[in-house]
Amino acid sequence: MPASIRSLASLAALVALSAVVAGCGGGNSGGTAPAAGSGQPAGPQLVAAGKLTTCTSLPYEPFQFNDGGKVVGFDVDMIDLVAKQLGVTQDIIDTPFEGIQSGEDLNIGKCDVAAAAMTITDTRKQNFDFSDPYFQATQALLVKTGSGLNDASQLAGKKVGVQNSTTGQQYAEKNIPGAELVVFDDLGLLTQAAKAGQVDAAINDNGPLLDFVKKNPDMAVTKEFNTGEQYGYGIKKGNTAMAQAVNAAIAKAKQDGTYNTIYQKWFGKAPDA
Repeated sequence: MPASIRSLASLAALVALSAVVAGCGGGNSGGTAPAAGSGQPAGPQLVAAGKLTTCTSLPYEPFQFNDGGKVVGFDVDMIDLVAKQLGVTQDIIDTPFEGIQSGEDLNIGKCDVAAAAMTITDTRKQNFDFSDPYFQATQALLVKTGSGLNDASQLAGKKVGVQNSTTGQQYAEKNIPGAELVVFDDLGLLTQAAKAGQVDAAINDNGPLLDFVKKNPDMAVTKEFNTGEQYGYGIKKGNTAMAQAVNAAIAKAKQDGTYNTIYQKWFGKAPDA
């Protein structure tokens, strides 16, 4: 066989072999977010085709909570914007906060993004990447109305409830010497323990505690501690495409007024300038 014919035959064989390998190769069970209107795959890789899967920890009202069998809240509405931008729907998974803030849920592919009213910290940055900040927060003191407790200096010898693996727990450990810290797995257990008198006070982010006292007039937020915290959405380390998609949705919402509308819906006022 002449060299030129042998070369053509070899090339044809290589093309055929490549097609077989491509057809037999193992693929990700998830999918890629489609480009709007194009029918072609584009955007970040998703753990489940056609869905933006979000890990959160319920309840954390008004950021995410169950209302009549449907998960709603500020974070839910914000991540819906990301899903819409990607041309998919949001699917929410309720999971313990420890698995979120440790990065485990993202690393094992349980979800594409973590949305749990989560403060950006250097420790958490080692576990996963954060979106741009989207919310300003601080810590607050929740007590029974008329308790007389309105400062951390009054909590020595008291039972103080905190939520596991949160910045509220970290603040209490560093700034309330002499208090007996009682750790709860979620915000609902924490606030109900304070309301039932199982603890003398509770410390958590100001947003959900201020929301709680609006519905429970026997409870009060008597102090806010200026911790200067910012919330961010969690994304698996190195998932640049997902980070870009989330950041783009946040920026667009702030630019076109959607962010203010969502904020007003859940907090009853416009965000601070």
